[in-house]
Amino acid sequence: MLLPNQTMAPLLILLLFLCLGSLRPTASADEQFSFNGFTGANLILDGMATVTPNGLLQLSNATSQLKGHAFFPAPLQFHNGTAAMRSFSTAFVIGIIGAYEQLSSHGMAFVVSKTTNFTAALPGQFLGLVGSANNGNASNHLFAVEFDTILNSEFDDMSGNHVGIDVNGLHSVAADNAGYYDGATGAFRNMSLVDRKPMQVWVDFDGRTMQVNVTMAPLQVPRPNKPLLSTTVNLSSVIDGTAYVGFSSSSGILFCRHYVLGWSFRMDGAAPPLNVSSLPSMPVTFPKPRSRTLEIVLPIASALLVFAVAAAAFVLMRRRRMFAELKEDWETTYGPHRFSYKDLFHATDGFSDGRLLGIGGFGRVYRGSLPKSKSAEIAVKKVAHGSRQGMREFVAEVVTIGRLRHRNLVQLLGYCRRKGELLLVYDYMPNGSLDKHLYDQTKMVLSWGQRFRIIKGVASGMLYLHEDWEKVVLHRDIKASNVLLDADMNARLGDFGLARLYDHGTDPHTTHVVGTMGYLAPELGHTGKASKASDVFAFGAFMLEVACGRKPVVQDARDNHLVLVDWVLDQWRAGKVTAAVDPRLGGDFVEHEASLVLRLGLLCSHPLPAARPTTRQVAQYLDGDLKLPELSPTYQSFNMLALMQDQGFDPYVMSYPMTSITAGTMSQMSDLSGGR
Repeated sequence: MLLPNQTMAPLLILLLFLCLGSLRPTASADEQFSFNGFTGANLILDGMATVTPNGLLQLSNATSQLKGHAFFPAPLQFHNGTAAMRSFSTAFVIGIIGAYEQLSSHGMAFVVSKTTNFTAALPGQFLGLVGSANNGNASNHLFAVEFDTILNSEFDDMSGNHVGIDVNGLHSVAADNAGYYDGATGAFRNMSLVDRKPMQVWVDFDGRTMQVNVTMAPLQVPRPNKPLLSTTVNLSSVIDGTAYVGFSSSSGILFCRHYVLGWSFRMDGAAPPLNVSSLPSMPVTFPKPRSRTLEIVLPIASALLVFAVAAAAFVLMRRRRMFAELKEDWETTYGPHRFSYKDLFHATDGFSDGRLLGIGGFGRVYRGSLPKSKSAEIAVKKVAHGSRQGMREFVAEVVTIGRLRHRNLVQLLGYCRRKGELLLVYDYMPNGSLDKHLYDQTKMVLSWGQRFRIIKGVASGMLYLHEDWEKVVLHRDIKASNVLLDADMNARLGDFGLARLYDHGTDPHTTHVVGTMGYLAPELGHTGKASKASDVFAFGAFMLEVACGRKPVVQDARDNHLVLVDWVLDQWRAGKVTAAVDPRLGGDFVEHEASLVLRLGLLCSHPLPAARPTTRQVAQYLDGDLKLPELSPTYQSFNMLALMQDQGFDPYVMSYPMTSITAGTMSQMSDLSGGR
């Protein structure tokens, strides 16, 4: 029997409501889902995140300093009726394609979060998860498994290729280098997160024992029996009630692409296995063959329009010669690190004298402006380079040094090659070099608080170079003129690694003792072998210089050379070491801090390398985490000027290069060794 019209209308409305409701994304009855590719998938996407035509979930693209997120749209219930945590399991396949082979920007993370709104989160090292103000706050209600491809000392990262378990911030509660345990032998196999190959990850949480297991392996390798990470994390207070699951990624100065190929998830059970054979493929990253169209078309066009083209070609060739660069095929590998000479020429008004910031041992430095760049203000250093020998190694090291990230280091942004010149591009430091603030009478006298903060900042930067980065970087020219001050008068150590980079342009049969008189450790005169200890010696001279407001070596009216460390040592012997503090301070300084700096400066300036503290000890002394030992009485028997002259240094030579040594030491003078 047909129902009356008045009865049919409500039923039709109800039916339509139910149908529309079924289109909204929800987890299934047992709260599980599986994506073997993401074509047509209904996800919450923001930032750079998108689904590619072939079904890849792309979290980041070739854009720097941005973030991207992708979340399953329905919140999941992580607590059962008794408020106890429920177990969950997820499996996913990811891949990372960096700007260069074996070199990427920042990483990505699997996320369980109370919210999908990450507007306040920062890109770069923060992975789009938190900001500097709320990192580690319990109010974040955030659990993540990070796949980090950059070592960030501020988060105590263990390496630039690690997996970490994060709770409410980016200081991982557990971490290990990326890899897996071979199922047959039990041996650990290293994996590179940035090798541009897909890898499968399994994350399992046991709500009863609060144990988190993270396992990973190459895509075609079966799931290992032993997890990479296994730790206990009480998520009851972290995940409150319902939460969203998804992924987050970000980029830094270098671009990179983060992909998810497939993803499955389940509450209270094992995640459904992914169908590996049906997953979309990652993009091919091999360079495409060059087009030869121009080589064919241009000669034909020139023949038809010989007179007009000749005139245009004449003007064009003049312009090209003006901005001609050295660029070889292999350099395309280094991508964004390369600046065009034309851009740098215009940025510095043709390297005009009005833009000149200073002249140093490595070349002239100019201030520049790049209106279209995020780093609008730059400093461009022009370095003479007459030899092409070692150029590939030079550019590789520029890229490597460009990966260094620390608040007390000047950021190297990139390079350019033109004829016999190398141009290095840095962040611009508005307050210039420290030596001008120490000796320029027209500038305000630095307060003791500013000086002490500068000393601690340089020590922090030196510790990062020596011990906290993935490789050891020896500076070899620590001095006041190589310390730059940012807008807030924070110290930034510059020119790190340049001594080694400059060596690529020298005669391969000789090399140089790099540095400046007064900062050079005595042992360099004989061995020419730079070390952490020789950097510590230079830092000791630097500390005394900043505290006393005097250069390490000065020449008086009678042509006598006065060495600062010997003068401070005399004050210490007389029991009044703080009398050496810069008199321009008028006695306005913290006495125990000044005494610490001066005595530590003497200890770092010890003639014997083994008697100097390590870089980490220097930082601990300055932070008050370690008590400074008393100076050895044997120190009193040394005269630094006499010792330096005995070691082969010419006191009249005050800047780089100092003196030639034998070719046998050249291989020993390495800034970037293969690890610590």
